[in-house]
Order: sequence, then structure tokens, then C-alpha cells
Amino acid sequence: MSSGVIFGGPSPEHDVSILTGLQALRELRRTETNAVGIYWTKTDAFYQVGGDVEAESFVDGVPRGSSPLTFRLGEGGGFFSAGGRLGKDRRLDVDLVVLATHGGPGEDGTLQAALDLAGLAYTGPTVAGAALGMDKWSFGAVSAAAGLPTLPRVLLSDATTSLPFDGPYILKPRFGGSSIGIDVVDDLETARARLRTNSHFALGCVVEPFRADLYDVQIAVRSYPALALSAIERPLRRAVASEILDYRDKYVGGDGMVSAPREIPAVLAPGQAERIVEIARTVATVASVRGVARIDFLANSDEIFLNEINTIPGSLAKHLFVEPVVPFSQLLADLVAEARERPAHRYSSAGADGLVLRSAGSIAAKLA
Repeated sequence: MSSGVIFGGPSPEHDVSILTGLQALRELRRTETNAVGIYWTKTDAFYQVGGDVEAESFVDGVPRGSSPLTFRLGEGGGFFSAGGRLGKDRRLDVDLVVLATHGGPGEDGTLQAALDLAGLAYTGPTVAGAALGMDKWSFGAVSAAAGLPTLPRVLLSDATTSLPFDGPYILKPRFGGSSIGIDVVDDLETARARLRTNSHFALGCVVEPFRADLYDVQIAVRSYPALALSAIERPLRRAVASEILDYRDKYVGGDGMVSAPREIPAVLAPGQAERIVEIARTVATVASVRGVARIDFLANSDEIFLNEINTIPGSLAKHLFVEPVVPFSQLLADLVAEARERPAHRYSSAGADGLVLRSAGSIAAKLA
């Protein structure tokens, strides 16, 4: 059996996912020559792609020479290729998949749940960990309940008539990764108007006080073979006058997060690095981190606030593991080993012994 890499998907981060997936596939094939690339299209179809395909081949859709796949649940489930007019469908010889699926159903628990039902091992977050990480409202509430330092965060709706903090405000999609869809506004009236004009707020919007004095700081954590943290980095904005670290800052540069401008290790005030490490270790437990995750903070010389967690980070955060250096090949090998040795979930019907059914009596009598 061999490994597969899933990338793409119906998500605003589709293109960045392709970059991460191709990096992982190319590296994985150095040791697993039969590693398979599985492209998930914007329209929710799956294709097997060649191991040497380049990013530009996906600009117009499915690369030439790709083969359609179907995905099946249940015992013996997984990915299947068509057998032709007379042949039977053939199950792809893959026993686990590396998930390079940023945002949307690839990072919110949807894909993870389907893989669990198909009995196919995978890297990265569990269903619960993925769902929590994608929900900014819930992650913020859980973090605050754990005593971690966070900015106040509330849900915004048309019915919101006041906020417990002064403007300006930063608006974020409740469900979404990266910096896509984020708005900075001066007042509540403008904030409510954005609910009708920003499509990324269709499933919910969270609002926080916008602090121009805070900058972004991030650290990665990996869970196998033991919990380990990366160096701390400060991503830099391409435009000095920009209000936030946006999608372009993070990903536009040809190599995903790897090519983004940064200060690593970050130059921090005394004691801040130790505090970030302490908070990150707590987050790893509270958010059930599995695989590799990136934890994002907002900071200035006096304050640190936990911002969010990215459970499948761009380029799998390979560029952050520099103290000590963890080669990308080792990072992937550990992800694969964890997927095989520590399955994300195993369903059980223990306790469903028929006792309730035998004593239930007539359904018709219960409806009377």
C-alpha cells in the first residue's frame, strides 16, 4: 500500500492548497515512488494526477492526463478508478492520505468525517479538532474559557445594536481560514452593511476591536512522535500601510507561505517568546492538535493575544521548523507514521446489544 496526497477542494483557498499538495507529493515521491496525487476540484470531483504535474497545469481546471476517481464509504471504502466497459472498478492502492486541503470542507471536519466512514487513515486534525479550528467564534470562546489571553470577540448580525468595545472594528468570517474576507471598518453601521455585501459572512461574522498597534506572530506545533514547537516568526506585510496581514502577504509569491516575507526568529520583548511557547502548548491540548498546526498571535512590546489556529497550514508550516531544523522529508514521514499508528477515530457499536429493541414493543402502539 502507498500514500496519497489530497489537495484543492471547493474552498477560497483552493489554489494555495494545490501548491501545498504538490510540494508534499513531490517530496513524498522521493521515498514512496508510488505516492498518488488526488486533486479535489472546485466542483467537488476527484481526479488522480501525475506525480510530476506543475501548478500552472491547474489554472484552467483538471490537468491533461488525469483520471477521474469516485469516493466510497463503508467497509473497503476509499478512492476508486473506473474499470472501463467490461472491467470492474479498481480501488486505488492507498491506505492513507496526506491532507493538504486548506479551508472549506477540507479543513472544517467534513472531509475528515468522510475518511473516517471510509476507514481511510489521514494526516492532520480529527473531525472535532478541524471543526473547532475553523470556527473562530467557538475557538475564541474555548480559548477564553481556558484562561488564555484573547481580544473580546462577539458575533455580529443585523440585530446587533451595540458592541462591548469601541471601534474601529475588524470583521472576520466565522467559518474560514487564512485572511480571506476580512474587513476593517470604523463604526457599527458600516459593519452591519458589510454583512450584506461580503459573501464570506454568509455563514456568520465575528467582530473584534481593531488594534493597529498589534502585529502578527506565529508558531507551529506538531504532535508526533512527541509534541514539538517550531521557531517563532513575525510575518511581514508587503505594503507598509496595509491594516492587516492579508492573503497576498501570506501566499502570493509562487511557493505559498514559504516565499512570504518574514522575520524568523521573531525579535520579541523579553519573556514574550517563553509566554508564546507556554500558550501554544496549552492550545495544543485544548484544541486537540494532531499533525501539524500553526497558532497565530497578535502582539506588541507589552501584550500578547491568542488569535486563531490553522489546523492544516500553508506548506504544512515546513518553513517554521528551523530551531532545530526539521527537513520536509522528516516532517512528512512523521505525519504518515502518525496517521498509520494513531488513527484519528475508530467507530464502535459496543453497547448496542439489542436489549432496547427486544423490550420496545409495538411501534404502532408508541404512535397511538
